[in-house]
Amino acid sequence: MDISPAESPGQPGAFILVMGVCGAGKSHVGRRLAARFGLRFVEADDYHSARNRAAMSAGQPLTDAERLPWLDAVAAAAIAARHETGRPVVIACSALRRVYRDRLRGQLAGMHVFHLAGSRALIAERLVSRRDHFVGPALLDSQLAILEPLEPDEEGDVFDIAASSDVIVDRALERLAALLAAADGLPGQGRPSAVRP
Repeated sequence: MDISPAESPGQPGAFILVMGVCGAGKSHVGRRLAARFGLRFVEADDYHSARNRAAMSAGQPLTDAERLPWLDAVAAAAIAARHETGRPVVIACSALRRVYRDRLRGQLAGMHVFHLAGSRALIAERLVSRRDHFVGPALLDSQLAILEPLEPDEEGDVFDIAASSDVIVDRALERLAALLAAADGLPGQGRPSAVRP
């Protein structure tokens, strides 16, 4: 299946944001989604300042004053990748609150969200086994506390991470292909859909 270049930066699917709390599988799913179609992948964690990383490594949640410059850096990287390739860009970023997604959306026209959602127990189990990452289990509860699910006017889909990563990726690929195939310059309906295992 081929994913052709979107005709304009504002076309639905120009930017695919894979969001969720720590341990939801954003990076894994995002990388596989990008690799399947040869798209550029932006890992938001790469754009945290050393100060942000140190705070999170110590189990301290970031303030909005610390998050907003980071989100701007992520958006700038995605825009640069889009300009270089003329193709959709996949971004893995927590973007837990509506205001954070709006911050990105204001710069990334045509952004569509894939929210990886699951139970606290499942995500905590994954975090315990995760190694070599500066965000650990100590931040899970604070992230769940501020998580704001997609609202009806946000372009996006919700994927239940109780499914295997292969199933999630396959369904995300189907949604991305359908999104781009249907993009003809008309605005989307906005209603988030739930994709279940």
